[in-house]
Amino acid sequence: MVIHSLDFSIYLAYADFGAEPLLVTEADGKPLRTRNVTEMKQRLAGVPLPALFLRHQSAYDEMVGQPLRTGDNSLEVPLARDWGDFPEGQ
Repeated sequence: MVIHSLDFSIYLAYADFGAEPLLVTEADGKPLRTRNVTEMKQRLAGVPLPALFLRHQSAYDEMVGQPLRTGDNSLEVPLARDWGDFPEGQ
């Protein structure tokens, strides 16, 4: 599961099962959207997930005067589901 950070204030969840990530939606079909990572993790608490990641793509590459981006600039970091998920000593 990937939590995608949009502009550091909107978070969407995507289930990534290989070919193409699928947007996670509410029962009414609207995207599951939160304002922070903690809230998203709480909303996903009952979902059995093998791994959870936070992904952010920087918009700074698109600023005026910058060369065109040649590759993906995504930053993806693993997230702990809760405090008990951190290895001993970290």
